[in-house]
Amino acid sequence: MRHVLFLCTGNYYRSRFAEEYFNHCVRLRHLDWQADSAGLAVELGIGVNFGPIAPWTLETLAKMGITPIRPDALPRGVTDADLDRADLTIALKENEHRRLMEQRHPAHAQRIRYWHVHDLDQATAREALPEVVALVDALLRELAADQESAS
Repeated sequence: MRHVLFLCTGNYYRSRFAEEYFNHCVRLRHLDWQADSAGLAVELGIGVNFGPIAPWTLETLAKMGITPIRPDALPRGVTDADLDRADLTIALKENEHRRLMEQRHPAHAQRIRYWHVHDLDQATAREALPEVVALVDALLRELAADQESAS
């Protein structure tokens, strides 16, 4: 089993959605991958993020017919062990997360694949989550092709 790690700032919204959507899709496609997620600066969400996962993340997953595996898991910060264990690590927004990676986990900063999905300060969930779906779908096609060629 290979592992992808999705990172965002607070592990409350974007990375959690990517994790749940990815895991749902790999089960359907029988891919040998599993996702996890974590935050690069979970402390920035204290007093702003309420509960274990963003309500609009849960709402969007429900509309897609996806039952989250970890709906009660609280946001958690990424560790170097998480980064070492991951076969692929994706941070959801480069200009937000590259700086945090370089400051907090410099040994891993260049190994990260960076996407460009805005947080709520620049886009609504209705705008951002379909971007995550499209990016995860493209990633799944890539991983499926790699798995097929390795067989």
